[in-house]
Amino acid sequence: MPALSDVTAAELQDAPASVRDLHQELLAIVETVSRSREVLSLVATCASRKILPAKYEADMRHIALATIAEVDALVSWNFKHVVRVEKIRPFNEVNVQSGYKALNIRSPREVTTYEGS
Repeated sequence: MPALSDVTAAELQDAPASVRDLHQELLAIVETVSRSREVLSLVATCASRKILPAKYEADMRHIALATIAEVDALVSWNFKHVVRVEKIRPFNEVNVQSGYKALNIRSPREVTTYEGS
């Protein structure tokens, strides 16, 4: 089942109304995952390993939320901090060392199909 996080909601506050409206529609049909002690602990571990600078804590929270929710894949357009092999590997090292499964991180192009393809 698809999931959205509280981090996504915060990021959309300044988005165009059409995007915020779509987000509201999606909330009715998807699971919502929220911050917890477990999430914050995983974020703290990632931060201590300096996988990303501290100012990108929201990106680390996205990954921690998806990891703990055991989603099939985290799909992101964030090619700077999330969908990068050199970032995925250390995030998954932390996940596995912390007792979680490795997270499947993909770009939208990898998980979508187009008519006529």
